[in-house]
Amino acid sequence: MIKNTFLLLDGIGEKRERRLWREGILTWEDFFLCNEVLDIDFERKKIYDDFLYRAFDALSCKNCLFFSRSLKKREHWRLFDEFLNDAVCLDIETNGLTPEKGGYVTVVGLYSLNGYKALVRGENLSEEILQEALDEYKYLITFYGSIFDLPFLKKEFPNLQIEHIPHFDLFFAGKRLGIQGGLKKLETLFLIERQEELKGLNGYDAVKFWKAYLNGNPESLELLISYNRADTENLFKLGNIFYEMLRTHAGIEEFMDNGRKSTSQKVS
Repeated sequence: MIKNTFLLLDGIGEKRERRLWREGILTWEDFFLCNEVLDIDFERKKIYDDFLYRAFDALSCKNCLFFSRSLKKREHWRLFDEFLNDAVCLDIETNGLTPEKGGYVTVVGLYSLNGYKALVRGENLSEEILQEALDEYKYLITFYGSIFDLPFLKKEFPNLQIEHIPHFDLFFAGKRLGIQGGLKKLETLFLIERQEELKGLNGYDAVKFWKAYLNGNPESLELLISYNRADTENLFKLGNIFYEMLRTHAGIEEFMDNGRKSTSQKVS
């Protein structure tokens, strides 16, 4: 989807992007091959061409910082398919309190195509280890993470560098699509399954598991980690569903289905 995206260009909004698609300019390559595009003058076209060449280079070397700076956060979903192999789903568990009242992170779960990793307080969770783990990835997927998970982590680990990573927050993606509810509700809506022993559990149960672990029950930590793993794994599944829905919502599928104009023609 990112190669169909012209919102990267200064002065191009959603309406003009759709107009480009309607004229058969569906990709960056199409844009390059047109001598004239809409009402864009020669000098502006040259600036746009130069920028899109830079975007090509950034994409080829997976320069996530380029796209994090060039795309508005609400459009970071457009990178999903290109950055899938470099993506990580993040979800945290806490002791149930806010940072101001003694709250702290108990587990940070990280799930990618390479598998799941749990960073646990008192075992292997530190700012340095978390930073090293996140530095392996170039794309972040969360549910409500921009409001809860990331600010919470930043308060506990103030030197954590994560702002440069493009972020697909599925809560706000759902809101954009008119789909409301928490992760568990959306899992039910889209028939995303959990293990039987994890069904019906919620964030309050995660807090209770941590407290039981502190009171000497090691099995409670195993349950907490299993609960967190299910959250992060299902973020990937929901992310794929929302990505396809957002593509349709953006309108690109309509123009792809209508066929492509010859990119060698002059577009006015």
